Amino acid sequence: MKFSCSQQTLTKALNIVSKAVTIRTTIPILKGILLSVDENGILTMSASDLDISIEKKIKVENPIAGETVVLSKLFGDIIRKLPDGNITIEENDGKVNIKCSNSEFNIIGLPADEFPNINPNDEKSEELVFDKEILKDMIKKTAFAASIDENKGAMTGVLVEMEENTLNMVAIDGFRMAIAREQMKNKKKQNIIIPAKILSEISRIITESETSGDDVTMFLSEKKAVFVMENTKIVIRLLEGEFMNYKRIIPAENPCRVVLNRNDFLESVERASLLAKVGKNNLIRLDIKDNNIEITSKSEEGNVKEEVMVTKEGNDLLIGFNSKYLIDVLKVIDDENITMYFNTNVSPCLVKPISGDSFEYLILPVRISN
Repeated sequence: MKFSCSQQTLTKALNIVSKAVTIRTTIPILKGILLSVDENGILTMSASDLDISIEKKIKVENPIAGETVVLSKLFGDIIRKLPDGNITIEENDGKVNIKCSNSEFNIIGLPADEFPNINPNDEKSEELVFDKEILKDMIKKTAFAASIDENKGAMTGVLVEMEENTLNMVAIDGFRMAIAREQMKNKKKQNIIIPAKILSEISRIITESETSGDDVTMFLSEKKAVFVMENTKIVIRLLEGEFMNYKRIIPAENPCRVVLNRNDFLESVERASLLAKVGKNNLIRLDIKDNNIEITSKSEEGNVKEEVMVTKEGNDLLIGFNSKYLIDVLKVIDDENITMYFNTNVSPCLVKPISGDSFEYLILPVRISN
């Protein structure tokens, strides 16, 4: 096996593929990246931790077909430290030679036939095409709200719900819920659950990929989803299990409705949270009355009061929240103004756009004493 390519091209491809490499494995081959060159001058780089597999193709020069596996960390460190220029990589009898300018490395290669086959054999049952910016936005609006507790099974993932004319993404961690909706024609109704941390990696890969097209295609099989964008393929093992019936927990009645400027409210909550963090409970209070929300927090170190002008309809209310959960939601919304719905001081708050239903957030309050 032999090929040449620029240091920058190889580094960019490595940055994408290495996202699928795990150091927490007892299987040595999974710490590596498969390098496979064909006679047409295409280098295919592959990595897998069995939950996510990434394959990236790049054009190379002076190809001699062959394949080998290199340890990801060592190979990546070498390539990134080499000067900006042309790199030649050659494998002979299990030894990998790397040359660039005045530098030369020789490292051990691992047998390519031990590397797992990352391409699913299942028939593709469904194909969905996303605008890549829309997909990134839906991931941003939901993945943060999934549980990080591995014992919670399906709740560590994002539900992708395909209805007749709509695609919904839903994440829940027990303290908040995030829903993003997009108009999309689907061939059939079905639900899948994708691990939230892997969806976040996909979003980063979309950002880093220099693709000419604007679309990402998702192919679905029984246990896997495959995301394809130009020269990059990402294969994901879907989560199994039942996702919570999220529609049942959305409050039907909300006698207090507040319209406010998202950024003004976010900045006030962030300032109030400075003392909430000192108190180690992240607790802030919202006193909603007239056309004003008074945001307060106190600890042994002091207290803070912020006021935000709003347009309110309905009852006055004093309610407490973990400031982190409010801030997380407010940061992923792009709208200038939003609507917040309240019921009682122990009922979840709903956050929605002024019009439409492109997103919806539910945040549980913290019980406070009056």
